[in-house]
Amino acid sequence: MPNVRLTDQRPWSHLTRLSRHLAVACALAMPSLAAALPAQAADEMIKVTDLAGRTVSVKKGVQHAILGEGRLFYATVVLNKDKPFAQLAAIGDDLEKFDPDSWHQYLAKVPEAKAVTQVGALASSDFSVEKAISLNADLVILSLGFLDKANETGIVDNLAKAGIPTIFIDFRERPTQNTVPSMLLLGRVFDRQEQAQAFVDYYLQQMRRVYNVTSKLKQNERPLVFAEQAAGLDPTACCRTFGNFNFGEFVAEAGGLNWGSKFFSGAGGLVNPEKIVVDDPAFLLMTGANWSNSNPGNKAVWLGYETKEASAQEQIKGLIERPGFKETSAVKNKRVMAIYHQFYQSPYHFVAIQALAKWLHPDAFKDLDPKATFDDMHKQFLPIALTGVFWTELK
Repeated sequence: MPNVRLTDQRPWSHLTRLSRHLAVACALAMPSLAAALPAQAADEMIKVTDLAGRTVSVKKGVQHAILGEGRLFYATVVLNKDKPFAQLAAIGDDLEKFDPDSWHQYLAKVPEAKAVTQVGALASSDFSVEKAISLNADLVILSLGFLDKANETGIVDNLAKAGIPTIFIDFRERPTQNTVPSMLLLGRVFDRQEQAQAFVDYYLQQMRRVYNVTSKLKQNERPLVFAEQAAGLDPTACCRTFGNFNFGEFVAEAGGLNWGSKFFSGAGGLVNPEKIVVDDPAFLLMTGANWSNSNPGNKAVWLGYETKEASAQEQIKGLIERPGFKETSAVKNKRVMAIYHQFYQSPYHFVAIQALAKWLHPDAFKDLDPKATFDDMHKQFLPIALTGVFWTELK
């Protein structure tokens, strides 16, 4: 999709912002006059606490929010499946860049997707306060993982000076802890509380289908799992793994022992492949997605809406050809799975946890059908249908 020029499509937006600033100034200077104004003359403000613990004043029912990461759209779309872009001024360009399969689905099914403005994501240091102002933004939503970077660059303060509040939500750092409060927070600021609560109820129900079983497992009933982050993204490098965050949490919730949690207390780090061979984990998990736009020439498993099972199998077999992997018990016993990388910052990760639980403990989860769960979630909460392949086991 061609980039949309970052010009304001509302010719009176600057006057609107100026009028708003003047109105605020007058209200501060003449409190008696402000008190006499009818309630509908001013935007209703609410105070919220974001995932960084900050108390922020936000307009109730924001209409021009910017998603500082495009992949935060995974969360906001469930609040308004019929008009998912209605309250968005712009989204980060990382969705099209790192998950083109998903973006193609929305382009095909939601006409408004073609007109949405894309901005540089904060992760790329290309986020512009000036662009936010030109788009008449009334809120910028950022990922908690970029809190330090946002503070260092002064983006939060500069946005505040322009009258644009920011909130931080989290589906990446501690997703199993922070998804519920993040979704409820989004429901409040978009004034879509009913829809947010419906998704939260569904999320908790699906998570409990796994947790109620795996929480009773003894330590010796939890197999050792090595989870490789973005396997094959850089064909020359191996291997990056997860600590006790993110997919490390998913493995634990699914009833496994995450290998990386023994060595990394946070997001994860690099591992010598020889160490993996020596420790010989019982299960090998690799995350993958279609990174053709961002990393041409990658050797990952291109999981997502446009993947075919045959191509996924060919790619997963290519990854186990790397030196040392064929010597592991996981490969010899065909206990190897590739799973959709973008679950790692999505409120849909309960589907990944169900898939992992059934893989690790097939007898305990005979009646669990993760694909049926994912299909049902699409029908209830998304404007697009489930297609493609989001996880596959080595055959």
